[in-house]
Order: sequence, then structure tokens, then C-alpha cells
Amino acid sequence: MNKPSKPSRRAPAPSTRPPEEAAATTARLDDDALLERVQRQSFRYFWDFAHPVSGLARDRTHGNDEVITLGGSGFGVMAIVVAVERGWISRGEAVDRLHRMIGFLEQAESFHGAYPHFMNGTTGKVVRYARKDDGADLVETAFWIQGLVAAQVYFDRDDGKEPWLRARIGDMRRAVEWSWFTRDGRDGLYWHWSPNHGWAMNHEILGWNECLILFVLAAGAEQYSIPPLAYHNGFAQSRTFINRRPQYGVELPLGPDGGGPLFFAHYSFLGLDPRGLSDRYADYWAQNIAHTRLNQAYCVANPGGFKGYGPDCWGLTACDNPTGYSAHSPDNDRGVIAPTAAISSLPYAPELVLPALRHFHDDMGDRLWGEYGFFDAFSESAGWVAKTHLAIDQGPQIIMIENYRTGLIWNLFMRDAEVRRGLQRLDFQSPHFSGTPVG
Repeated sequence: MNKPSKPSRRAPAPSTRPPEEAAATTARLDDDALLERVQRQSFRYFWDFAHPVSGLARDRTHGNDEVITLGGSGFGVMAIVVAVERGWISRGEAVDRLHRMIGFLEQAESFHGAYPHFMNGTTGKVVRYARKDDGADLVETAFWIQGLVAAQVYFDRDDGKEPWLRARIGDMRRAVEWSWFTRDGRDGLYWHWSPNHGWAMNHEILGWNECLILFVLAAGAEQYSIPPLAYHNGFAQSRTFINRRPQYGVELPLGPDGGGPLFFAHYSFLGLDPRGLSDRYADYWAQNIAHTRLNQAYCVANPGGFKGYGPDCWGLTACDNPTGYSAHSPDNDRGVIAPTAAISSLPYAPELVLPALRHFHDDMGDRLWGEYGFFDAFSESAGWVAKTHLAIDQGPQIIMIENYRTGLIWNLFMRDAEVRRGLQRLDFQSPHFSGTPVG
């Protein structure tokens, strides 16, 4: 998954970087300035390094220049919204970029309204992810749509190109045939469909993992919606869904022992606001806090005896490692820390995350800080630092820092009528249903 190949070239786009942002700083910044610096530098990945034809997010630096990622591009859309709100780019620049991205995908290959995981950013053709994974990837499509929802709510003006942008987003959302992926009405959703191999991958989407957003969008869709039983009898019936066992002093409501990689607490919750969000299975704010604390507690206990692990150096998630790429977690610990794991957990446990962020930036910045923010990962045991940046790891840092600072993306996303309808059809409760943003 996401293995490096040839060196990348930088896309020709105007830089969003002030001169002082070019390298790691030796000056100690206050918390707000540090968060701003991490967000702004990471945003350059989606703005300056975007594919020069499609405007979509390249999968990684030091990879194949032409490969763009749909899920990472959805994270990039939300990052663009943050950038406008913070004044790093103009509203008009953002709208033009989003029109380019959407216009490209309108002409690209899709399958029952869903897009592949990877695509050629010039031709719009599928880039095969695995031998039989050469068609629709419903989860990546959901991450893309999640970004579009936030943009559709944010760009709400009635003049210029914004009405057209909202209309194009609406068309793209309506085109996704969510119900097709129930495989003729089964109680569940299936991750992949291929025009060459059909349902051969047979990958039913079972929880607990990063896929909650998919069921919410599919249940609330204006057309091609799924019935609630696809969630309750499918996703929620996995043997690794309910946990409720104490581990390292933390009781984990949902998920495998150890919690799994920390992106479970990030990808769906870039848009979905977990504050006060609950259903018959869990309180999702408590879930994500527990997952974060468990991940940190495991790294402090450090049963594998890896060098560098500790209270200020933790975070296991999917990222590069010295031999490739893996979804690192307590049950798949290879001594590799990913800065995005802790940083993107900032809303859940700031008292644990901010010291880790300080350590990564202030103590290790000369090794970890690059052109687009923190490098993807490092292993002190192996004496190794990745020189890569990945879209799916840079994006959550920008968005979750902003959700911690202002709640911007959470409050935008939860205003969407289809999102609220999906949550209510699945029997969720949220303070957003009253129409008042959560503070």
C-alpha cells in the first residue's frame, strides 16, 4: 500500500509559505503560533504540491507524480476551506481550484458514481491498487464526498462562481449509487466493485474502523440511500465492534484490543462532530478519547522496548516505515511513530498531544520538519526518518487542529441536511440536531 517509487516533481502553483516557514525554527512558539505553523505548512501539500492538471492531491511525495488519491483529495478540500477561513488563500482562488478538481472528476473514470482509490491525475484513468482492485472504492469515495459536503456548506454566496460550485457538488453527491454496494439489498455495504472482476474481492465493511462516515452519507443520501439495517446488521455486527474491556487502565467502548490504528478516530470525524454524538452502541466522543489515551498509554508502557517511546513520543497509525507501509497499532507495533497520529488527536486529549507536538517540533524538528510540515514517520530504534509526506496523513493534521481551535469543519459539516438525515435514520443523537453549533 502506498509504496514509494520514483522521485516526485513539485506542481507549478503559487506558494502559500512565508519566507520564515521554509525550515524548522529554533524559536519556541506559543501554542497558538505553533498550531498555526503546523497547519499552514502542511496545507502547502494540498496547494503547492497538488497535481498540476487535476488540482487533486497526489498520493505522496517521492512517489509516482501522476498518482492522485481520492480520499486524500477529500481531506484536501476541507484543508482548502480552512485556508480560506485563516486567510492563507483568497476565497476566489479556493473556488477556482475546487472547480478544477470537480471538473476533472466529472470526466474521469467512475463506477456507479463511485471513484477508485488511485487515479492518474492527467488522464483520469484508474491506477490499480491491487490485482483485483481496479474499480470503485466506496470508502475513498465517502472521504471525497465528506470534503465536498464541507465545501458546499461553506461556499454559500449567491454571486460569482459559488452557486455553480454548489450545484456541481450536488450533482456529484447524487451520482453515488450507495445502494448498489449492498449487493442486491444485503444488510451491509461492500468496499469494492470492479468492472473486470465484479464483487470478487468480497470485502464487506465491518466495524469498528474508519468507515462510519460512509454509512452516514449513504443513509442520508437524496437518492440511492441504504436502509438502516445495513448499518445495524452489517457494520455493527463485527466481532471487533463492541469491546468495553479495560486495557492499560482505559476502557475502550469499540474496536479491537489495543484500539487499532489511530486513524479510526480521525478519518470519519474530520467532518462528523463526535462531541455529544451517540447511538445505541457508544458515545463517540468518549470512544475517541479512550482510543487516544489507550494509544498513548500503550506507547508509554512500551512492551516492545522500542527506543524513544514515552509520554511525549507516541502515536501509532498507518504510515511509512523502513520497509514500506503499514497500519501500525498496538497489535502491529514496529517501533514507528507517526506525528499525524498524535497531532490529529488534538481535540480528544490536548494535555497529551501538545507535549508530543512540542517534542516533534522543538526537539526533533531538525530531522522531522520538511517542506510540507512533519515528515510521515520515524523510528529511533531503526535510526530512520521518512522523507515522505502523504496526503492521508497531512490532511487530518490541518483539519483536526482547526476543529480543536474553532470547530470550523465540524460545525459546517453537521449543518448539512443529508448528514443530519443519515445520522437520524441510523438512530444517532447529536446536539447539532437542535440547529445550534456545538461550542
